[in-house]
Amino acid sequence: MPLDPALVSETRAWLTKSAKDLDVAAYELEAARAFREDIVFHAQQAVEKALKAFLAWHGRPFRKTHNLVELGEACRELDGTLEDLLRQAAPLTEYAWKFRYPGEPEEPSREEADEALRIAQRVHEAVLSRLPAETRP
Repeated sequence: MPLDPALVSETRAWLTKSAKDLDVAAYELEAARAFREDIVFHAQQAVEKALKAFLAWHGRPFRKTHNLVELGEACRELDGTLEDLLRQAAPLTEYAWKFRYPGEPEEPSREEADEALRIAQRVHEAVLSRLPAETRP
């Protein structure tokens, strides 16, 4: 049965945005002056968009949210094998707003930024491995 071109396109668009966030975070991590608050933000965004791609592909509606726990729960209902990885990714939720405004805590450590990016990369790859090749960016 042929794949729905609109569904493939929507899913690919989410995955493309996720991949771009991963690229930006990886680039920032290697910069002479890494802005670690941006790295963790883009890691959170990459996970969020990968999860939204997974949900979109499966026809599962989702609201406009940055909450990785909420999105992860919906993904886990579709594929329970994602549970451990989604549990690791859940703490990245706070990076959607933490460090983004004046008066917030100091920027994250290099180790925190490294770990956030590693988790985001694993989530992105896990989602890609569960979707048809046609959806890849």
